[in-house]
Amino acid sequence: MAAFGTSGLRGLVTELTDAVVVGHVSAFLRYLQRLGEFQPGTEVYLAGDLRPSTSGILEAAWRGALEVGGKPRYLGRIPSPALAFAGFQARVPSLMVTGSHIPFDRNGIKFNRPRAELSKNDEAGILEAISAPDPEKFTPSAALRQRPQLPDGEGFGLAQYRRRYLDFFVGQPLQGWRVGVYQHSGVARDLLAELVQALGAETVLLGRSEEFVPMDTEALRPEDRILAERWVAEHGLQALLSTDGDADRPMLADETGAWWRGDQLGQICAALLGADGVVTPISSNTGLERSRRFARTLRTRIGSPYVIAGMDQLLAEGCARVVGYEANGGFLLASTLREEGRTLAPLPTRDAILPMLAALVAAAYARRPLSSLLQELPQRHTRSDRVQNFPTERSRELLARYQEGGGNVAAFNEDFSGLRFVGTAVDLTDGIRVQSEADEILHLRPSGNAPELRCYVEAATARRADALLAAAMQRLHSWKSA
Repeated sequence: MAAFGTSGLRGLVTELTDAVVVGHVSAFLRYLQRLGEFQPGTEVYLAGDLRPSTSGILEAAWRGALEVGGKPRYLGRIPSPALAFAGFQARVPSLMVTGSHIPFDRNGIKFNRPRAELSKNDEAGILEAISAPDPEKFTPSAALRQRPQLPDGEGFGLAQYRRRYLDFFVGQPLQGWRVGVYQHSGVARDLLAELVQALGAETVLLGRSEEFVPMDTEALRPEDRILAERWVAEHGLQALLSTDGDADRPMLADETGAWWRGDQLGQICAALLGADGVVTPISSNTGLERSRRFARTLRTRIGSPYVIAGMDQLLAEGCARVVGYEANGGFLLASTLREEGRTLAPLPTRDAILPMLAALVAAAYARRPLSSLLQELPQRHTRSDRVQNFPTERSRELLARYQEGGGNVAAFNEDFSGLRFVGTAVDLTDGIRVQSEADEILHLRPSGNAPELRCYVEAATARRADALLAAAMQRLHSWKSA
């Protein structure tokens, strides 16, 4: 059944009934009312991604806002970070209907408080505020009578978001660049082209799809790797840009056609912005610490609420330019950045646009190919994949054997003996992360928002990382079929 957590409400489309959506939206706003962040008459911003199921859920969310006296405003099909930015600027609640990267048959709602994403502390309060639905309100005939017709999307949210970048990245530094935009069904597919064109690049639009394609930046499909190499060669591209469905996770390929890992892009963007404090989850590439570029770094559990809490901690400790990023590439900015009269406003939620533009502009100003930025990083190679349709509870049961007693390395080594991997140190921050005597990493955890078992590896060479991931995934798939 549909589940609620700090990622929002997620579930199969068939589970996201009007009663479920109305109940969670109204509970969210009642909870905010108790906190003094909402009252009847307060505006509530709504937006959505391009999944076909999104329209019906938006209509139910609109109805949920009305149920408690809210004044819903529909901002259209815009990126999740654009909606959050608009809500934070206006100090009003916002709701994004999106399933992000999860499979097509699922969807969800991401909830934002007027100044921040939901935290772990908010979950219990919202769940307590959910009341039993009145069955008379949700009969098929009642649903037809009460479901609103959404107005045309208001354009100010997307305009504010666009200006955030064009007021900071000024001029036309990308003149002479030829940049591809892999559009597929991403909600930022037109915005990406507009931004790079405004910065001077010639754009080539590629792969637009009217059918929804779930893009997971931590588990790219083999066909997307092939497409990137082919398009870069065919069109003479200096870069290829894309995002996941709701544009909070970037996809960037350089002039060689290689997609960058999100945790590599995060390191590069943090350095380009002059960060003195960087927060990232335990699954991200360890080049962050090995580079010695940053005065303060902090590792957290996986999930943007943990990264945001970590950024708040570094701000409290006195860091002035604090950023965060996740292994999926989503980049968060906690501080206001000022550079030569230009200002970049904070956006403490996952964003795909900032890290990609920062990398392109940095390479263009340096008159160097994009790939040269990667070559400056410590050469640590991370890979990740997932076993889909793997029930979360079963994942937890299987991993519990390795987690017992503070970390059972012997059991882990026994089960993964075919990988030439001998673990010596265990980290239980999120799932189980084992470091080997050869300075390699194998990390397993259940997904927090889909029935998937995730696998992350790190090694000194790309070849070894590929081999380690392939062997680990073979072992995990054998668990699924057992």
